[in-house]
Amino acid sequence: MRPKGSPDELERRRTRAVQLLEQGESPEVVARILGVTLSSLHRWRRLARQREGLRAKPSPGRPRRLADEQLRQLEALLRQGAVAHGWPNHLWTAARVAALIRRYFGIDYHPEHVRKLLKQRLGWTSQKPQKRARERNAKEVERWVADDWPRILRQAFARHARVALLDESGFLLAPLVRRTLAPRGQTPALDCSDRHDRISVISAITLSPRALRVGLHFMLLADNENFHAEEVVLFLQQLRGEVGGRWTVVWDRNQIHSKARVVRAWLAKHRGVVVEDFPAHDPNANPDESVWCWTKYGRLCNLAPADVDELREHIWDALVALRGQPQLLKSFILHARVPLLL
Repeated sequence: MRPKGSPDELERRRTRAVQLLEQGESPEVVARILGVTLSSLHRWRRLARQREGLRAKPSPGRPRRLADEQLRQLEALLRQGAVAHGWPNHLWTAARVAALIRRYFGIDYHPEHVRKLLKQRLGWTSQKPQKRARERNAKEVERWVADDWPRILRQAFARHARVALLDESGFLLAPLVRRTLAPRGQTPALDCSDRHDRISVISAITLSPRALRVGLHFMLLADNENFHAEEVVLFLQQLRGEVGGRWTVVWDRNQIHSKARVVRAWLAKHRGVVVEDFPAHDPNANPDESVWCWTKYGRLCNLAPADVDELREHIWDALVALRGQPQLLKSFILHARVPLLL
């Protein structure tokens, strides 16, 4: 049976054993210290006098069943997408790739081995796909990013105005369950409330086109309240009260925003606030979406608060912590392809 250790480690042990014997140490003592038999010591001494000596001889291991050329063919097949091979969507799972290898190369791999093969030999990683609305107009989005975004920033710069990228979301009392680590076969249990209480939150990533300063402002509503145009106006007032000056607010085309009569009436009285719309059916264009992703899926995932008050406290603490990380907020902006420089 091959002893434990890498070839290099075993070579060093053999070399050390021979050195000790040459220095006059007793074979019995060396064998006891290194945990080997006397016959092994005498065999290593004889090998040390030969040309190859005690050099490590790595085991070649089992030959790969999927050759390099076949691997390149597999990657080309995978890049065609799963739909091209009969599955209902383009997403690849380990089980689907295993079936594809079996179909084209006649090799039967376990899905977990396929996962390891894709990571180690192709450099693929496990990723969560982004949702994209079917109604989304890709050309219009590209035009908006290329033309409207620079225009909005130029006009804000000329007006000495800050830009607020605004969005609303909600946090449920029920936890957002994500994967965790546990011993095999011992699935952990998460004690949580079965009530459907929630807290609605509005936030805005703010950007100063002149000074390139990034900030975060937010407001939490009372328990179980939904956002209406009146609450949007309250938040706009909060923005002006906390920072003052002129603003360019960019938001989605929700009915409670630019189309709401209450909002239009408030904007008519505050000419220093200009509003712009994000492209339709494209929430990923708004950097403030990343605020919710970071908060829900990062800081507060698997959180099981006892009541709404505890949930509110956690939401507040998470958003305050995010406010203190301007570089992270800048990364949200860059991820949405928003230019920081004119």
